[in-house]
Amino acid sequence: MSKTLGVCGGESCMKNRRLRVLMLVSFRRLGINESKLLDKYPTVTGTDLANAWAYATAFSDEIEIDTRENHED
Repeated sequence: MSKTLGVCGGESCMKNRRLRVLMLVSFRRLGINESKLLDKYPTVTGTDLANAWAYATAFSDEIEIDTRENHED
């Protein structure tokens, strides 16, 4: 995962991809399983998703702040 100013609004995203961790977490919260995510994003691997879930767990406060800020917009 990476955070780069000017990429994905500076939010955490998959390295070399413009897929925000928050978006993946939101899909997961909506009940979309990993198989469907892998079908929707064929360049993403199971390892990529595992890394995203680990990042979301390790930085849960950041994800929650991003969630609130995105819902306010």
